[in-house]
Amino acid sequence: MKPVAASADPRNVFSAVPFMQLLGVRREFSEGGRARLVLDERPEFGNVIGAVHGGVVITLLDVVMASAAVSRRNFERTAVTLNLDSSFIGPGRGTLTADGEVMNHDDDIAFCRATVTDAKGSLVALAHGSFRYLPLP
Repeated sequence: MKPVAASADPRNVFSAVPFMQLLGVRREFSEGGRARLVLDERPEFGNVIGAVHGGVVITLLDVVMASAAVSRRNFERTAVTLNLDSSFIGPGRGTLTADGEVMNHDDDIAFCRATVTDAKGSLVALAHGSFRYLPLP
């Protein structure tokens, strides 16, 4: 695999990530250490109980925290996951919204938290994670 090439504006790298394109994840915003992602439910995301599969929910938690982390550094670096601790609260149905924020950071690492809520605003999952800043590819 090849790294996603940074465009003239590194804020646009997110939309060029093939996995985000495959899932159809939309970034509503990513600025000042906060980010929001939105994902519409699709039949292929379903699990045994008729909710969005937990792997998709974890992906939203992971990516929204990384998005918040890079926005905290004004998109001058990228961020990779060091640790992610998650808890599932309820099933995710309908459009899912992930909100993430940086709680603390230094030059090398950002410590973040995130939630995913469903179409009714009910909490689906929450997470805390740490992310290492790296140079852009």
